[in-house]
Amino acid sequence: MTPATVAAGTGPTSVTANPAGTCVYVTNGISNDISQYTVGANGELAAVTPASVAAGAYPYFIAVDPSGTYAYAANANGNTISQFAINANCGLTAITPATAVTGAHPRSITVHPGGRYAYAANNADNTVSQYVINANGSLSAMTPATVAAGSGPVSVTVAPSGKYAYVANGTSNDISQYAIAANGSLSAMAPATIAAGTSPSSVAVDPTGMYVYVTNNITNNVSQYTIATNGALTPLNPPSEDAGAGPCSISVDPSGRYAYVANGSGNSISQYLIGNLGPLNAMIPATVSAGTGPNSIVTVAR
Repeated sequence: MTPATVAAGTGPTSVTANPAGTCVYVTNGISNDISQYTVGANGELAAVTPASVAAGAYPYFIAVDPSGTYAYAANANGNTISQFAINANCGLTAITPATAVTGAHPRSITVHPGGRYAYAANNADNTVSQYVINANGSLSAMTPATVAAGSGPVSVTVAPSGKYAYVANGTSNDISQYAIAANGSLSAMAPATIAAGTSPSSVAVDPTGMYVYVTNNITNNVSQYTIATNGALTPLNPPSEDAGAGPCSISVDPSGRYAYVANGSGNSISQYLIGNLGPLNAMIPATVSAGTGPNSIVTVAR
């Protein structure tokens, strides 16, 4: 676009949008805050006043609930989730209490499609925190407060059906897969994990709930799977598609026709068409240039 960039805080780590595609938020890990923007009719971002709000120590990832009413930021060095209400102008305001406790070094948070539960991937203690979302938007830990994941979990997402959750484990090179009970709690499937590439970093489910895609940061590709009727993952044929150097984040557009990958080492975005049976097919050109070290990508429908 013109201009090609807008200012953020120091050390931006993730970007997300509200479901309506009218608000965008960026976590700034070094400045410990969240940049907040409105989205114009042509897709351009404009800073809200104030341009940022304080978060915890090294906010790494932010998620918005399905109603667009609340936002949650995983503070990797604070072992907390900052929790906010979203006003009509896209501004964030801390709710009471301002934070909820997580496990060690949370790297990602996601909200259940029903808007009643949330889950955080805790990178340093190999767990996933699970929460009930209260009427005022605040998080309350379930019992138990965490469930086991693989080694080094970095990303968590929930299928559109709300029945299954998937976690990318960056150290054990696999994906944890869970069934979600009626009360929101997670239970490991059998098998509990499925193999990915080396250093999986981001997991996305397509809008139909039929396919899962995982970026592998070291092997420079994207693993691709079908979701069985019981929620378990099965590799597609082929099981992976090439990406750029250091792919670290993937987003599937709301129509389910396209996918985009931020290549952190390649300073580029890989772009794909999604085939009829789920496999990714590189567009022409296969990549477009980005800034230095892109770490996160999101698509919005307007």
